[in-house]
Amino acid sequence: MKNILTILFLSLVFTSCADLEEMNINPNLPTETHPQLLLTNVEWSVFRANGGTSPLYAQKMLVQTDGENTNQYYKWDRGSFGPYSVLRNVTKMIQEAERIEDPAYIALGKFFRSYYFFNLTLNFGDVPYTAALKGEIEEEYAPVYDDQEVVFKGILLELEEADKILSEQNTIIAGDIIYAGNVLSWRKLINAFRLKVLMTLSPKSASGEIDFSEFNTIFTNSPLMESEEESGQLVFLDQQNNRYPDFNSSGFSSGMYIDSTFIQRLQVRKDPRLFIYCTQTKSAKEAGKAIDDFSAYEGGDPAAPYAEVNEKATLGKVSKVNDRYHRDPINEPYKLLGYSEQQLILAEAAVRGWINADAEMLYEEGVKASFKFYEMYSEEYSSYVDSEAAIMYLNEPMNDFSKVTSDTDKIELIIMQKYLQSFFQLQWTSFYDHHRTGFPSFRRPEGVEIPYRWIYPQSEYNYNAENVTSAITKQFGAGNDNIHEMTWWIK
Repeated sequence: MKNILTILFLSLVFTSCADLEEMNINPNLPTETHPQLLLTNVEWSVFRANGGTSPLYAQKMLVQTDGENTNQYYKWDRGSFGPYSVLRNVTKMIQEAERIEDPAYIALGKFFRSYYFFNLTLNFGDVPYTAALKGEIEEEYAPVYDDQEVVFKGILLELEEADKILSEQNTIIAGDIIYAGNVLSWRKLINAFRLKVLMTLSPKSASGEIDFSEFNTIFTNSPLMESEEESGQLVFLDQQNNRYPDFNSSGFSSGMYIDSTFIQRLQVRKDPRLFIYCTQTKSAKEAGKAIDDFSAYEGGDPAAPYAEVNEKATLGKVSKVNDRYHRDPINEPYKLLGYSEQQLILAEAAVRGWINADAEMLYEEGVKASFKFYEMYSEEYSSYVDSEAAIMYLNEPMNDFSKVTSDTDKIELIIMQKYLQSFFQLQWTSFYDHHRTGFPSFRRPEGVEIPYRWIYPQSEYNYNAENVTSAITKQFGAGNDNIHEMTWWIK
């Protein structure tokens, strides 16, 4: 009898434990999900990050008149490791894809990892890479930092792997809001991004540290974008939570004006994108000047004290950002990398001798594609940037590739076109182009140097002090975590 009671007691204990385990599973916090649900969220985060105003101040497109903007005067300090938060979702997406054995999501995960680590390492230098994002699995909460060279080589390898995986897939990728699940379109974007990473590393072309023959291999053997319609971009909708990020933004009605150097560069080239980017000055509008009158636009000096520019703006002599950027709920898409940029990257590669191609043709295709983009999305301004306008523009002496003889001048022409099309697009691309080529030049107060990087976040000093300190010492010398230190890629 005693044994029977003991067995009954143990049965009740085990049953109760099993019941408690079931009760302790929170149905509102699932531990597994289909990667397509994570993909949609990741894509939204990644592509939305390609807009914003901060880069436009540093790249001399905007000036502030109601206070000193740190980006305009190159007075920034600490950067953010915020992208690691999105990378946690990317990691989870890859894990879920491995669980259900769906390689397509693994490939896209590798692309998004590459995109974020590319920007992180450009921003800071050495960053946690191989040991990063292992907190949930290996309980690694203080990852070591990888050398920037290791990060870049890892990025290129992951992109190559992503393209190879997708080359073996023929299914629709569910949850994809960029290309509606089209595998070939993703391959084209991934390969274009591989070209962008390699071109960013052009300062290393003579060192032997990077194999630049890969550029020609990609150009020759891999699918690339063939039209502006294939650009990697996020199209906005007039629906709640899907509208253009700056729709109804109050920032446009305060002290935000256009940089005079940006306007002048558009004016001297007779660039009709000026009418799309900017408003006429108040005084020009009151004088009845037409929208396509280049003299109706004027900017504020980015090197002058903000109060001085404010005085000029008060007199109605400074253009603002075109109203469509905050009044249109859809406006234009945010590009992560477009066909126009791809063609200009290829044009530069042709000039450098990395590929056997017609640099002039590629350059003109890039410019025409930019005009096409604005013709497609700028609505009431589309007639200023149609195909005929693009041809007229390319025939202007300052834009005519055939009139340029030296390779340096050709590269300057190409980089300038990348710059002129990057208004509210492409984040810090022109900033890094400046550091690797010297173009475009950026006006600033006398004695002010353009930073190369951002200081590591304070959180790293608080929670990963040993590893961040070691990374700083190895790169710059003990205690030299400052914005004017050059990192490996630019040395």
